Amino acid sequence: MQAVHNDLNITKIDKSKLESIDMNNIPFGRAFSDHMFIARFTDGKWETPEIVPYGAMAFEPSISALNYGQAIFEGMKAHLGPNGEPLLFRPEENLRRLNESGARLCMEPIPQDLFMNGLKALIDLDREWIPSPEQGSLYIRPLYFAVDEYIGVKASENYVLTIFTCPVGPYYAEPVNLLATTEFVRAAKGGTGAAKAAGNYAAALLPDRLAKQQGYHNVLWLDAQEHTYIEECGTMNVFFQIDDTIVVPSLTGTILAGITRHSVITLLKEAGYKVEERAVSIFEIQAAYREGRLKDAFGSGTAATITHIAKIGFQGSDIVLPPVSEREISNWVKGRLSDIKTLKVADEHGWVVPV
Repeated sequence: MQAVHNDLNITKIDKSKLESIDMNNIPFGRAFSDHMFIARFTDGKWETPEIVPYGAMAFEPSISALNYGQAIFEGMKAHLGPNGEPLLFRPEENLRRLNESGARLCMEPIPQDLFMNGLKALIDLDREWIPSPEQGSLYIRPLYFAVDEYIGVKASENYVLTIFTCPVGPYYAEPVNLLATTEFVRAAKGGTGAAKAAGNYAAALLPDRLAKQQGYHNVLWLDAQEHTYIEECGTMNVFFQIDDTIVVPSLTGTILAGITRHSVITLLKEAGYKVEERAVSIFEIQAAYREGRLKDAFGSGTAATITHIAKIGFQGSDIVLPPVSEREISNWVKGRLSDIKTLKVADEHGWVVPV
C-alpha cells in the first residue's frame, strides 16, 4: 500500500516480521525492522524521498562508494518514553556530524528538513519495533554513499541517503578488555579520523582481530606520531578517573567527536565533577595505576552507551581496573544518561526529541 505524507512516499510492508523477533534475546545488528527511508540526490537536486519495505538495493559495481570509499554513516537510538512514545536523543547533532563527515569526503550536504522528516516518519511507522527500556532500544543507522557510475577518482555528483533500524540489546554485555597497540594506527592529523567514514572501520578490522586473538575485546588507539597519547577505542570514546578528576582525550581532529561523549562531559561538570579534556598518555595511565590513583575507566558511544573497561593491555602487562561496583562516577553517569533518554527524569537540555 502506497501513501504520500508531507512530500514523502510511503509503501508499507504486506506483513510485519515483528512476530518472529524475540525482544528478550535480540542479537545486536542482525534483526532489521520492517521499513527503510531512502532519499536520492540526482542531477543537482533531491528527489521526493520514500519509505519502503526493508530489503535489497540494486546498484552497479562501478558506483563511487564501492570503488573510492565515499561512504559515511551515523549511529542513533530510539527509546520508549514513560507513556510508550518513541524518543530520539539529540538527532540534530547526528545530522550535523553526518554533514561534517560528508564535507570531509566531498559529499553533498543533507538538508535538515529532509533528514528529520524522514527519520521521524520511519520511527513512527516502525514504533512497535522499539524494545521496552528493560529489553533494549531501537538502533538507527543513517547511511550516505556516492552512486556515480564512473571509474575515475573524483567526487561523485549523485548520492543516496538511507535510514534503517534494528532492535538491539547491549552492544557489550560485560566490561571490556582493551589492547593498546603501537603497531597500528587508526588516524593521523589531516586524515579522516574525525569523520564517521566507512573506511575508518575497515582499516581497524585486522588490529581488532589480532587483539581478540590475545583475549581482548577491542583496540585502544594511540596517536599516529608518537604512539603514546590515547585517542579512542574503535567503538567508543574513552574516559579515565585519576584520583577525583575525569580525564578525557581532547579532540585533535583524529578522533570522533562523540555525541554521547559531549553529553557525559556536560552531565559530569553539572554534577560538580572535575573534568579535564587534554592529551593523556598511556604511560600516565600506567603510572596512575601503579600508584593506586586510577579509579575508573569507561567508554561512551551510541551503541556502547556507557561501557566499563575491565583492563587495558600494553607492552605485555595489564592495567586492571577496580570492580564495577566500586565505580561511583561511571555508574552514576550511566544511570543518569539512561534516565534522561527515557524521560524518567526531566530533560533540562532539550536533548530528547519525541516522535
